[in-house]
Amino acid sequence: MKITRLDCLHADGGFRNLDFLKISTDEGLVGWSEYNESFGGMGVTSLIENLAPLLIGQDPRPYEARVAELYAVRRQASGGAVQQAIGAIENALLDVKAKALGIPVYQLFGGPVRERIRLYWSHCGTYRLAWPEAMQIPPVRSLADVADLGREVVAAGYTALKTNVFLLDDPPRLHSPGFSRGDGFPELNAEREVLRAMAAQLEALREGAGPDVDILVDLNFNFKTEGFLKVARAMEPYDILWVEIDTRSPQALSYIRQGTTIPIASGECLFGRRDYRPYFDAEAMDVAIIDTPWNGLAEGLKIASMADSYEVNVAPHNFYGHLATMISAHLSAIVPHFRIMETDPDTVPWHDDLVTELPRIEEGHLLLPTGPGWGTEINEEAVRAHPPQPR
Repeated sequence: MKITRLDCLHADGGFRNLDFLKISTDEGLVGWSEYNESFGGMGVTSLIENLAPLLIGQDPRPYEARVAELYAVRRQASGGAVQQAIGAIENALLDVKAKALGIPVYQLFGGPVRERIRLYWSHCGTYRLAWPEAMQIPPVRSLADVADLGREVVAAGYTALKTNVFLLDDPPRLHSPGFSRGDGFPELNAEREVLRAMAAQLEALREGAGPDVDILVDLNFNFKTEGFLKVARAMEPYDILWVEIDTRSPQALSYIRQGTTIPIASGECLFGRRDYRPYFDAEAMDVAIIDTPWNGLAEGLKIASMADSYEVNVAPHNFYGHLATMISAHLSAIVPHFRIMETDPDTVPWHDDLVTELPRIEEGHLLLPTGPGWGTEINEEAVRAHPPQPR
């Protein structure tokens, strides 16, 4: 079997585009993966196209050999968008290999530990606050809307939700200075009004969702060490499952972890085992978040094995489309020390049309796909029907 071509496809996803890689072979088998250029990954498509000549004519099945060469030729510029391109290629190669054997990808790695994967409703209210028109979803504009959303989460069967920081004054807006959006950039200070807004938001979510739903909070890169600790301590009365923090200092994250009673999750923007190891050595996190599309499933499992040796649980970073959800489900099924899996229920109306098989979700749990490869493929006709938009 030989690789004949690599094609990148793109679809409108509302406030962002959705990006897919297709690897074709001379035996008619096709491997798929999903990646993302909308948040920090600009240029991944170009990198994939530049790496393609190294793959054309090669056997896709020995994926470790293919990936080792890709790492080697980009060693001086490793990580970041380069890692995202290699991760996309690795995942598509795994899809081809599993299909050639007629088995799901998770069977390549010893088979599943679990067949029901607990989910949390991610970006709960975030897209409704920031991009309701582009996503064609109901807007969130008040604390009453936040409470109603908590009730919607319960009605949909989810047992956990994750939110970001909302400022619901005039105008209502997302607090994300770490991405240069809104108040607080570039200082990234945790001002009193932000702490008050976060407390009010958590009270509204708890009112709507009730006492039994787990609440997670993602602070991203929106504060410095002092601010992260201040916000975490302000959230302690609200029974938070974890607070998610991104920082480039393992020592700073360890300091925050020691200063709060809330478990710390981190790592969604790290690449490869070498990025994660300093955080494990510093005992900086309770849950290691692994982006499977960015790292590739095989590399993600190596990261997860390292985390296990430090008694650290793992959870997928999954803010993408349905194909990425299926890919992340394979990671979640394989690792024994799995915590909970992210998914984004708020999507554009045509989102379900982009894949041939939808993830099966019952009572807030994803049922493990059983088909060969990832268990789904991209519907190219639907992708062409919703061309990407300028961003």
